Amino acid sequence: MAREFQRGHKAKISDLTPGTDLYVGVQIAGPGLTFDISCFGLDADEQLSDDRYFIFFNQPTSPEESIQLLGAQAGDTESFRVTLDRVPAGIHKLSFTATLDGPGQMSQVGPGYIRVVAGGEEVVRYAFTGSEFTTERAVMLGDFYLKDVWRFAAVGQGFDGGLDALLKNFGGEVAEEEPAAPPQGAAPSFAPPVQGAAPSFAPPAQATAPPAFGAPAAPQAPQPAPAFGAPPQAPAQQPLHAAPTMAAPMAPQAPVAPHAPVAPQGPDAYGRPPQFGQVPGQAAPPAAPPYGQQPPGAPYGQQPPGAPPFGQQAPAPFGQQSPGVPQGVPQGGAGLQAALQPYKETATGQRWTPQNQQLMRVDLTMGGTAVLARQGSMVMYQGKVDFSYKGAGFAGRMVGNATGQEMQLMRCTGRGQVFLAEDGSHLHPVELQGDGICVSAENVLAFDESLQYEVRRIEGHGIPGGALFTMQFQGTGTVVVKTRGVPVVLPVTPTTFADCNAVVAWSSASQVILSSQVRLRRNAYPGHSGETVNLQFRGAPGNFVVVQPYEV
Repeated sequence: MAREFQRGHKAKISDLTPGTDLYVGVQIAGPGLTFDISCFGLDADEQLSDDRYFIFFNQPTSPEESIQLLGAQAGDTESFRVTLDRVPAGIHKLSFTATLDGPGQMSQVGPGYIRVVAGGEEVVRYAFTGSEFTTERAVMLGDFYLKDVWRFAAVGQGFDGGLDALLKNFGGEVAEEEPAAPPQGAAPSFAPPVQGAAPSFAPPAQATAPPAFGAPAAPQAPQPAPAFGAPPQAPAQQPLHAAPTMAAPMAPQAPVAPHAPVAPQGPDAYGRPPQFGQVPGQAAPPAAPPYGQQPPGAPYGQQPPGAPPFGQQAPAPFGQQSPGVPQGVPQGGAGLQAALQPYKETATGQRWTPQNQQLMRVDLTMGGTAVLARQGSMVMYQGKVDFSYKGAGFAGRMVGNATGQEMQLMRCTGRGQVFLAEDGSHLHPVELQGDGICVSAENVLAFDESLQYEVRRIEGHGIPGGALFTMQFQGTGTVVVKTRGVPVVLPVTPTTFADCNAVVAWSSASQVILSSQVRLRRNAYPGHSGETVNLQFRGAPGNFVVVQPYEV
């Protein structure tokens, strides 16, 4: 049975199907709208570093044929064949997109979907409607991405600029040159192959059983996804002003003798009033020469004292806007933009995106669930976001006070992006796919509300209270862990011990034993090692423990 995804949902391909020869179908339509559906093969930096992996109507296959454009079939507007085990090592993501060819907006589309079919059976579907979009003209629908193993993610993120903005996002550009005419008698590169035997994966014309590869014969009715909205688009950067080409006169101009001062007492001979700031009885100041030209009276190649360098614009008076610059637009040069470039906002199309080691960005328009964060951890937000108090209830407060695992949380909802940080701590998003992790409440910054969490007790002897406590998170979602400094992740072995004051997190499947080094005879002497309470970890291969270079 196909799994229904919403925007932001992800899953391992191995959890959906054991196969790697997959069919991807896209269904999108709207009244009077025409769409171009493409696939971008991106490198580890999510850039189109090789144009041969831009798969569209004029380039229907990749060099090794791991990605193939199949055309409309089985109720899909467009379809692809993807053979994951043949994708080159340099390709880390396959992004399936839809762009409008002509006027219109994505808010006008009807119910649509992107689906993955394996062995003739649909295994996952992400359904969407036009209510999820506004003025976008290009949309990233879904991704296959390599993160230790191949995974699938429902994206649903758009761009107002259409194909141009989509290509720039992937590091490409639109070539504005006339296509060369094909040689006489030669078929264009996108022509279908000569008639012959159909490939083994394609659905035959008359089939009684579903083929090993291909879409099911009858497409399922798409289920509309809830309207979460698209994130607001960043304004396009203003182009840098290019100075016009200037030509000096062939011969120096003769100096002009200054006129005798004239004392106008009212309007001049043409009925014009005195200029603003002109004192009656004084002559009007000479007009400045046109931009880039030699001022009269100055020797050729020289400027009068106080004048701007030749060929440069004179600065505007203090408090006035420079000519030719729109009101409210900052005047930034190439040097300023280069200085700010390393600190610009990073948007990867994912729900959680680290901006740097100490700042985390969460996009509430993706995922469909609220975010629970520590009170006061918001440093900035964009869009329409609501913050409300998240109470733990009487029983929760009692447990938190008794165990020291109480979290003061706020609930973040709405349509926008929230930036989170606290005390300059290093932040690490940990994505859970049905597994679990144990983290002390002190080391939790934020997490998806879809995760289940509870207080877990660690038994032990020789310490006050006889036990330690931690928070256990389980389910599907992301928890953001904060550390003091860069942590280290160690595999769990039978001889793995860690100071309980330096441990940040560990896999919930690990067995934890509290080991106390306190002895009565040692306490009788003034000196000891200072390492009194340790945690011993045991578990099967694959378990881990995270330790920070700091003791709480």
